[in-house]
Amino acid sequence: MSGLLAGKRLLITGVITDQSIAYSTAKIAQEQGATVLLTGYGRLSLVERVAKRLPNEAPIIELDATDPEHLERLADAVREHVDSIDGVVHSIAFAPQSCLGGGFMDAPWEDVATALHVSTYSLKALTAACLPLMAPGGSIVGLTFDASQAWPAYDWMGVAKAGLESSARYLARELGPKGIRVNLVAAGPLRTIAAKSIRGFGYFEDAWAQRSPLGWDLTDQVPTAKAVIALLSEWFPATTGEILHVDGGFHAVGG
Repeated sequence: MSGLLAGKRLLITGVITDQSIAYSTAKIAQEQGATVLLTGYGRLSLVERVAKRLPNEAPIIELDATDPEHLERLADAVREHVDSIDGVVHSIAFAPQSCLGGGFMDAPWEDVATALHVSTYSLKALTAACLPLMAPGGSIVGLTFDASQAWPAYDWMGVAKAGLESSARYLARELGPKGIRVNLVAAGPLRTIAAKSIRGFGYFEDAWAQRSPLGWDLTDQVPTAKAVIALLSEWFPATTGEILHVDGGFHAVGG
């Protein structure tokens, strides 16, 4: 079998619809020779339906990344399909409606805590659960939305993403000696289910259309997925703690 990921075994989270970045990543990974396992939680029937659209139907493991019991049994569940994994894709994020769309000053701690648990701490929790499967090394790739500045409407999810980016750097520091790379891909705005839940998302659409030097297609997940694939491959053997921007160049230019 040939391809950039030939022989790799990957665990990919966050596949809910075929419009998600995670789905495009899983599809391209299979096309590039990888064996793919998916995780899902809550709406498993949706994940099962999407899994059948991949070039090769992928096994699905139930995983709530905030549930210690789910995390504790994850390694055994993966071993029912493969004996180890070479890469993990973290595509997990959620914030209650109070945390988005202009409610920064009003969101209660209980909702903020949920956003931080699901969107930030889950990277460390998922990584820890996968460590027994990753000797002698591997690659962990997460997804972020540039948290270096405050965005309209993004509110506490922006704070959660800032925490995610910091967490990735600390994980890179901790896991480098184990041969495990930890990187993030900062994608531009895409019309995913998550994006549709953000009041004021139109701001991002307008801004990216006007300012991205390369232009930006709000419906094309492939460029972002390809960056994830590259970081999962052996083509970045000495890169960790990095945030790779896939946003048409928006982050590099002024207004």
